[in-house]
Amino acid sequence: MDHHRIDSLCADLLSDQHRCHDVMSGFEIERKFLVRGEDYRSAATSSIRIKQGYICSRGRTVRVRLCDSCGYLTIKGPADASGIKRYEFEKEITLDEAEELFKLCEPGIIDKTRYLVKSTDGVHTFEVDEFYGDNAGLVMAEVELGSVEESFEKPDFIGDEVTGDRRFHNSHLRQFPFILWRGTIPKAFRHLTLE
Repeated sequence: MDHHRIDSLCADLLSDQHRCHDVMSGFEIERKFLVRGEDYRSAATSSIRIKQGYICSRGRTVRVRLCDSCGYLTIKGPADASGIKRYEFEKEITLDEAEELFKLCEPGIIDKTRYLVKSTDGVHTFEVDEFYGDNAGLVMAEVELGSVEESFEKPDFIGDEVTGDRRFHNSHLRQFPFILWRGTIPKAFRHLTLE
């Protein structure tokens, strides 16, 4: 790989004149849960296939993500003690840029389908991730909140909370996939292989 090309790409990503559409930054407040059954599929308002890799995944993470024809570069700070809140910066990048940055990623790509499901009261959206490859059989949901104390209604398929449990962080799953430790969670949350 031409390091001059990567340096140029990174400089372009940081430039105010970059062609990307969206930039998002601030604190991300989310809670994660295991999912039981497959009712989330029929309840979903939409779904998308996601492939993501990590340029850096220790403490602070730098993630590259492909969603259909869009790419994203995301930087996340360390989580607070509860694992619920952390700083996040995300910028949309072109498909070509994302593919170039994937060449810099650490081994272990995360491949999943994300289903969007509204809470029973319609106020929140749960992102339900169905994993493939060495993480097949793992299905997790997360909900983003406006504050740590914010209450929310859970759909019936939501199970045990795993917020703050590193095993369920995508950056950890790329290195220690679900196939290695699936026997440590209750059977109700071990899905059939879904590829």
